[in-house]
Amino acid sequence: MNRPSVFFLLLLISLLSFLPACSSCDLSSSDAQLFLKAFNSVTDFNASEYLERTDCSSPINEIRLSSFNISGAISWIFLSNLTHLQRLDLSKNSLEGSIPSPFWSSQSFLDVDLSSNSLGGTVGSKSASNIRSLNLSNNRFTNSVRLTGFTNLEVLDLSKNDLKSFPSGLENLDRLHHLDLSSCNISGDLKPISKIVHSLKYLDVSDNLLSGSLPPLTGLDYLNISFNNLTGNNGFGYDRKRFGSSKTHSSSPKKHGTAKARTNGYHKRRRKHVVALACGVSAALVLLLAVAVLGIVVMCVRRRRRKNSMNWMVTRKLAAAPSWRTAAERSGPFTFETDSGETWVADVKDARSAAVVMFEKPLMSLTFSDLMTATSEFGRESQLAEGTSAAEERRQRRRRGGEHRRSRGPVYRAVLPGDIHVAIKVVDSAVEAEEEEEVAALEELAKLRHPNLLPLLGYCIAGKKKLLLYEYMEKGDLHRWIHEPLELEPHVDDWSFDTWENQNGSTLDPSTHTARPERMGWPTRHGIALGTARGLAFLHHGGSRPVVHGHLVPSNVLLAEDFEARIADFGSVGSGTVESDVHGYGVILMELLTGRAGSEEMVGWVRGLVKEGKGLRALDQRLRGGDEWVSEMIEALRVGYLCTAELPDKRPTMKQVVGLLKDVRPHTVSEVVVPPPS
Repeated sequence: MNRPSVFFLLLLISLLSFLPACSSCDLSSSDAQLFLKAFNSVTDFNASEYLERTDCSSPINEIRLSSFNISGAISWIFLSNLTHLQRLDLSKNSLEGSIPSPFWSSQSFLDVDLSSNSLGGTVGSKSASNIRSLNLSNNRFTNSVRLTGFTNLEVLDLSKNDLKSFPSGLENLDRLHHLDLSSCNISGDLKPISKIVHSLKYLDVSDNLLSGSLPPLTGLDYLNISFNNLTGNNGFGYDRKRFGSSKTHSSSPKKHGTAKARTNGYHKRRRKHVVALACGVSAALVLLLAVAVLGIVVMCVRRRRRKNSMNWMVTRKLAAAPSWRTAAERSGPFTFETDSGETWVADVKDARSAAVVMFEKPLMSLTFSDLMTATSEFGRESQLAEGTSAAEERRQRRRRGGEHRRSRGPVYRAVLPGDIHVAIKVVDSAVEAEEEEEVAALEELAKLRHPNLLPLLGYCIAGKKKLLLYEYMEKGDLHRWIHEPLELEPHVDDWSFDTWENQNGSTLDPSTHTARPERMGWPTRHGIALGTARGLAFLHHGGSRPVVHGHLVPSNVLLAEDFEARIADFGSVGSGTVESDVHGYGVILMELLTGRAGSEEMVGWVRGLVKEGKGLRALDQRLRGGDEWVSEMIEALRVGYLCTAELPDKRPTMKQVVGLLKDVRPHTVSEVVVPPPS
């Protein structure tokens, strides 16, 4: 065989050996599709190219993308749906946004490293987690870390976040042997750690605001408690010299052996030992004198430089005040940027001059500067939601016939002293109203109490802005619950288009689209509708005069843990009538039944179908149930039809609406609200 033939044969063999590697990844596999969807919105990362370079012929059990320069937001739900994924490393990137609670419900995760990004949100879920190692260091997590379900954790690193307090459930982590909570702005004492210290080998709580006495901390191989305000005596089993530096390591076993040998030598050479001891004492005295002189010199130098003193047990960090305190003490006005890039201004010269009034705890002494502290200066990581844009506000006015204006403004989560979890809504003060009038109106609103109303806990008037404090609702608002399943639920395809027909006009197959049963079930939605109706009926008929909500939309209906509806922001902004409230409720009821965003077009479409006896076509196909449920939903749709009558005087009262909804589903009280999965 000549040389050209040999050359081409070798080339052919090389190409054939290379082909399996090129085709080893099936991009149409379920795991590959989930991977592509998870990274669909990030930048500077080609997920398809990455998959083609890896062997994904088998289920994905490991993702290592550390230092890949990935930026943007990941769709975390799709990652949690990779049922074989055990190790996830996305550290040292530029990822942003919040991690939704369902992400932590994955039962496959064992090792998760998301360190060195700009991530926030809630950590934890009701389901038990199998994660053994969790690294969330150097991110933007705040005090929304709940570790109750992480009973298998062995390694936990939450350092360089703004936690402000120890994570809840920390005392239940019996298997934890490595814990790093350094540089987290944590205040309080070390009691939560003392309950798990028996299992710890590594503990770093340095550079915090910890105070109080030291609990017993025996058995550790590494301990760092520097840069805190701790006090106490040497009663926790460590040699004094081991706290001379900011980091502590275990003593060498050889030193203990040497000490024992010296003790035996003492019995054999008593006289020499006495002489040596005397010399040693003399040398020690000289050394102590030298150390004392040196200490005085060092103290003088440090005092001259305005530095802080340090002793062997406790390091105090008082010179550099936390950044929030410096910001709060500077002169205003204060400008804050929201997630959408818009800004709002608190026009006060001194953040401590604007008092926070708490209705149920009138003796609490809080100011606007304390709210800045509790929200990381109203940072994006604390923001829960944002009011509608100007365009959306105009659309809302059109759909209500101009009867009222929508309240706008961001909403933030905060934890106040006493472990009071609140949501802070920022709204504009009335243009023509005096501050005394607004205060009187807020005090009247605070007196309204009903199980289906979200009570106003307090307020703060900062220039032209009112900050309204409400009880924090874990499940968020109704608008997000209905219309934003992609971020909140596992196993969800794209529902951003029409829920009855897709963009091509073909009917959707509900069997290919699944979601959590509580969102899907009609009993849950009926319970929300009935609770909202009861709350609004109380506002209209529960007092000596009706209280008009003025801007009843799904984003102002909050959901408690048991899906009980709570109407928020009633009577504080805008104007309207009792009849316009009823119309607003009718639109919400239609949204619950159709799954479509409320609009003038949607209302006209539903009313037309109900009038023609074709209400079935309007129902959200994700709603499950038999013929009985369908008939109930159609009856409820007729209630929405009555509430949205064009002539205001033709609309029913909210008392009548409550009665109609009870008749639609009379056995609601004895029925479980959340149905089990089918």
